Amino acid sequence: MISLEERANILSEALPYILKYKDKIIVVKYGGNAMIDEKLKSLVMEDIVMLNSLGMKVVLVHGGGPEISQMLKKIGKESQFINGLRVTDKETVDVVTMVLAGKLNKYLVKELNLAGGKAIGLSGLDSNMIEAKPISAELQYVGSITNVDTDIILDSLNMGYIPVISTIGSDQDGNVYNINADTAAARIAGALNAEKFISMTDIKGVLKDKNDPSTLLKSINVSEIKQLAKQGIIDGGMIPKVDCCVEAIRRGVKQVVIIDGRVPHSILIEVLTDEGVGTMFK
Repeated sequence: MISLEERANILSEALPYILKYKDKIIVVKYGGNAMIDEKLKSLVMEDIVMLNSLGMKVVLVHGGGPEISQMLKKIGKESQFINGLRVTDKETVDVVTMVLAGKLNKYLVKELNLAGGKAIGLSGLDSNMIEAKPISAELQYVGSITNVDTDIILDSLNMGYIPVISTIGSDQDGNVYNINADTAAARIAGALNAEKFISMTDIKGVLKDKNDPSTLLKSINVSEIKQLAKQGIIDGGMIPKVDCCVEAIRRGVKQVVIIDGRVPHSILIEVLTDEGVGTMFK
């Protein structure tokens, strides 16, 4: 049981951050275990509604790789990947659109509304928000972002909504593309000139020793990344996530952090406490 004094101390610590982020845009890339585990999912929704109720403008960007794979399996289609990206033919992009912009997006909107928020579901197709071109002929309808139009996002924020964005895009010919969620979230954060970009993962952050959680690097300067990659500290699946964080910084985002989505209320800890959680990029 938390004492009244402890509660007062928590509120006192949070106040400077509430004032700092009031009316500022915070982009959260939502994925990993926090999107699968029901308890964690509920806590993430609570965190986002809490920040929104405190006057922060939160944008939730989501992917949905496991759900897409499950749906493809149901229709008897095998998932294929090249360098971590899903090969997306015409049939697959239809499934991607159905799962991301339909089922998942609307489910998250519903959950945020149930948690007391006022959410609106958007996709990169709405108002030509995300324009894209094919990455390669081999990957087919996997897109590289060419432009992000933030008008519909800003309109939603200004009306008090929490925008929930699924990461599909289109080109001028109307072709739909599957967009990597980390990449899309970073580009959206940059285009919005966000105060903070939070990328949720299934690990504690960047570890100096991958087998020792106590070796968490709490902050990394962009200039150090090449050396950390040479040392093998940043490798494998962490490379694209770090690349997206660097992209967000270069596009003007003030603070960029990778956090462990498995930690209950990790978003609140990151935004409203001195300690924070995860690895911050500067």
